[in-house]
Amino acid sequence: MGAHPKRKISKMRRDSRRGHHALEFPQFITCPSCRQLTLPHQACHRCGVYRGRQVVEMNNERAAQ
Repeated sequence: MGAHPKRKISKMRRDSRRGHHALEFPQFITCPSCRQLTLPHQACHRCGVYRGRQVVEMNNERAAQ
């Protein structure tokens, strides 16, 4: 036999616990060097710039444009 609850969990307590389960849509920022949408606090995946510095070497033609 499995465990059984000793008391009923009220709807308010149940729903309050589940209030943190919602998914959030990721927030995007615009890269100042290439105007591409990117995630905050991360290097741009198109040009490799983070906080005004080139941190990732990009050797494709799209980064030079």
